[in-house]
Amino acid sequence: MSNISKKNNENELKKTVLLLKKSFYFAGFVSLFINLLMLVPSLYMLQLYDRVLASRSQETLLMLTLIVVAMFAVMGTLEFVRSRILIRVGNKIDSQMSTRLFDAMFALANRYPGKATAQPLGDLTQIRQFLTGTPLFAFFDTPWMPIYIAIMFLFHPYFGWFAVFAVIVALSLTLINEKRTKAGLEASNRYYQSSQSFVQASLRNSEIIEAMGMHANVRRRWYSRYISFLNEQSNASDEAGLWSNLSKIIRMLMQSLVLGLGGYLAIVGELTPGMMIAGSIIMGRALAPIDLMTSTWKQFTSARIAYKRLGELLAEFPEPTRPTPLPAPKGFIDLEGIVVVPPGSQVPSLRGVSMSIKAGETVGVIGPSAAGKSSLARAMLGVWPCINGKVRIDNAELSHYDRGDLGSHIGYLPQDVELFDGTISENIARYEDPKPEMVVEAAQVAGVHEMILKLPKGYDTPIGPGGIALSGGQRQRIGLARAIYCYPKIVVLDEPNSNLDDVGERALVEVILELKKRLTTVVLITHRPSILGITDKIAFMREGQLQLFGSRDEVLAALAPKPQPIQEQQGAQS
Repeated sequence: MSNISKKNNENELKKTVLLLKKSFYFAGFVSLFINLLMLVPSLYMLQLYDRVLASRSQETLLMLTLIVVAMFAVMGTLEFVRSRILIRVGNKIDSQMSTRLFDAMFALANRYPGKATAQPLGDLTQIRQFLTGTPLFAFFDTPWMPIYIAIMFLFHPYFGWFAVFAVIVALSLTLINEKRTKAGLEASNRYYQSSQSFVQASLRNSEIIEAMGMHANVRRRWYSRYISFLNEQSNASDEAGLWSNLSKIIRMLMQSLVLGLGGYLAIVGELTPGMMIAGSIIMGRALAPIDLMTSTWKQFTSARIAYKRLGELLAEFPEPTRPTPLPAPKGFIDLEGIVVVPPGSQVPSLRGVSMSIKAGETVGVIGPSAAGKSSLARAMLGVWPCINGKVRIDNAELSHYDRGDLGSHIGYLPQDVELFDGTISENIARYEDPKPEMVVEAAQVAGVHEMILKLPKGYDTPIGPGGIALSGGQRQRIGLARAIYCYPKIVVLDEPNSNLDDVGERALVEVILELKKRLTTVVLITHRPSILGITDKIAFMREGQLQLFGSRDEVLAALAPKPQPIQEQQGAQS
């Protein structure tokens, strides 16, 4: 990736925020009037002490009070408007970025399966909550602080310089708070991510953990990470609480000291009592945004860390450009010297594999364990990218196809079949609007129709939490029905008979025969030689390389044990 494109990807989230800058500007414009209206209490106090009490005029008191009530009503309305603006800005950012993040999360899961997590959506929620919460108000109110200081100078130069001193002290406390808590909050986030990933991985293997008595060991390992998160978070929170409380105390102290300063100036006749009270109130208002910023710095830091994480994710997985639509594939597959390195590994699982599969052919892929058979399936489907070589379908590279368009022409049955939350019909239909006749036909061809009819709600039976628990063989056969739904042009079956009984295997043979009639290209990965009789060609893999590829009979003959000469047999017997 070039430096320019990398920079553009890094700024993707920033660009989304900047698209809404007019809304932020308007919120800042509203904040100006809100902060001007914040002067109402102090000015009311000033007029009350210096004018009403001196003149003892009830009419003046009534008019001033009515004006104050009206001003507070306007301020409340403006606060409501600003809040609604920021809420809609946060929702807009969320709505624009959530689908983009969803795609990036799946790209991350395909490249690094162990890092798969829903944390990016949580980070987006955290940013949205920050944008719509009170912490952001401090950043809108702080720029208007010079207004309050200028008014303090109008009252008396001593008032103004004292306000400047108070603001410097408050800002210093905020910066110290940020410096003291930044490392701790970042460390706590790292430990939290680590503990969450470990829990998710453990839950996926709960049966193994329970069966082999590993529960206590797993819990102990998780707790060591979780307690590190708690310790770091507690230390950071303690530090933040210290500086937050200190900032609050300093603000109250400054308000009291400026009141004392005003009292002195009033005694020597340089300030009126009303100015003394109003100055104290204005001082508190000037320091309020800084105080709020200090007390909510933890939320700001968390939002900043979330923003950084999302920026890194979006930079690593840029939004793909939609290619020019291509015709529906006929099923021709061509591999040109592909080299594949599994996610998280440094050793290639496929090395220089080349083969051509004609449309409508059924190819069996065999070989010992760790030969690269499943890697071959993932490379054909584009799940794992090739670091060298090319995978072509109908002479077009996989990257030239839109994945959504190509996916409807591909069926895939992995070794570990996972069904999704939803009904059986929705699972077979791949979450599309189900075509009932095609769903039933796929289930019938896969030999699972009768089993589905025996379920409580038939095809409308929910799967997953609160639904039904299916055996491995049942899941595999429903997964097979999903793979052949609407008869795609390419079907890849990875150990499709690993959980099937004799009846299920016969049904699998019928499925493949039906696909052959429809000229569907079938890639069949298997350890069982009994099913190889229906293949046209066989690919024999060993140590990530293609050792043999040709017609079924030729490859099987080449792999068959060679009979020993009669002389060698007699010598062995003697």
